Parts: sequence; C-alpha cells; structure tokens
Amino acid sequence: MEIAEHITAVGQEAALFAAAAREGGLDTDIETCPGWSMRDLVRHLSEIHLWAAAHVAQPHDKPWVDDLAELAEFWPDLAVYWPEDGDLIDHYLDTNANLVGALESAPLDVESFTFLPAPSPLAMWARRQAHETAVHRFDAENGAGIASSFDAGFASDGVDELLAAFAPRTSKLQRTTTQAMVVHATDTDDRWHVTLSPEGISTIRGDGPADVTLTGDASNLYLALWNRSGDANVTVTGDQQLLEYWHENHRVRWS
Repeated sequence: MEIAEHITAVGQEAALFAAAAREGGLDTDIETCPGWSMRDLVRHLSEIHLWAAAHVAQPHDKPWVDDLAELAEFWPDLAVYWPEDGDLIDHYLDTNANLVGALESAPLDVESFTFLPAPSPLAMWARRQAHETAVHRFDAENGAGIASSFDAGFASDGVDELLAAFAPRTSKLQRTTTQAMVVHATDTDDRWHVTLSPEGISTIRGDGPADVTLTGDASNLYLALWNRSGDANVTVTGDQQLLEYWHENHRVRWS
C-alpha cells in the first residue's frame, strides 16, 4: 500500500472506531484488551494519535512518553486533559483529524524517530497508525457486538507489518529448537515464511518447509495473528503447539 492509502485508512478506520464506541458505550468491557473499558480504549487511541502526530509534525529526540501531559508541549489544545464522557469520542475524532493533517502535511523526506523498518519515516508512521486504528476498531466493534471485516489488501498489508516488521524485532526466544510457520492468505495469494529460533524471529515473503501452516482469507489471518480471534476461521495444518507458542509468546512491544 502507498502512503496516501494508509493515511486514508487512518481516517476511515477512526470513523468506524468512533461509531462502535458510541454504540457500545464507554462503560463496555473490552474482551480483547483485558482490564480495559471502552473509555480506556478511546483514551489510549487518542494518546497514540497525539504521540504519532508529534513525531511526524514536530520531530524530536524523546521516542516515548509516559503520560498525556508530556504531549501538551506539542498539542496544547488536545493534550491538556481528558474531556468528560459526553465529549470524549468527539475529542478522539479531533485527535485523529490532527494526525491525518500531520501525515498529509509532512514532507515525504521528513526525518523522525521510527521503530519499524519502512521505506521512510512517513511511510512507517502512516502504516503503523492505519493498523493501530484498525485493530482497535475491531476491539471496539467486538465490545459493541458489531461484526468486523477488513478489505483483503489492507488486511494482508497488516499481516505483513506484523510478520515482517514487528516480529523480527524479537532477538531472543525461550526455546531450544528452530521451527517454521507458513502463513498463506488465499484471497490475495500472499505468503510468509516465519522462522522461530532461540535467536529470535525472521520472516521472508514466500513459501518453504513449515512445521505449521495457516491458511485463510487475509482478514481472518490478520485477526488471528494479532490474537484478536481464535483460529476457527483459518485452516491450521501441522504442529498446533507451535501456533499456540506464537499466540502465547509473541506480543507487540513498542520499545
């Protein structure tokens, strides 16, 4: 996907996220984010948007922030306090619009902090925020009892980000053997070969010998690999324990 497509997705996914949050209500428990309510989820995504927009619009040296107050330096009108519940979802949409504006306004060669491999910092931030919003859109819709679906190309792009960008950041695994997992999105015909070894995770695009193979449409693979649904909607062939190892041990870490 191109940068412009990812930026468009950031706004589209936000609209769906906000609609689900309104439908479900802020007190709804979010099953896929244990311990969080819909309110927590809305606040979290608002803060993530402000953090990402700050790196794109006002590049700076500190990669991470500890709380919302630190973002007031960059967005004094949006990061001062959390509004009352009646205004919280509209406030979220304001932070999303701010992010979209920052991404659209940034020069293609903007230099900023990044934490995933990508053709450019702008490409990384646009892609990451598109999928951050999409996965949390699922969380909100699931909490509100709304069925979720994803465009096949977008979902495949999200699988690629997870397997080829996030997963290889793991430099050590608590295991003594090397095994491989193949993921095949049948509707886009994309394939990934993921090797899990004591030295970490490596991923290449393509096929290869595998201990377990996951086959299904890209949308279902996207949710299964992000631990957002069970594996009932994908076909699992081979070592089920290796897939369980993935689910139990691979977690996204920002730092």
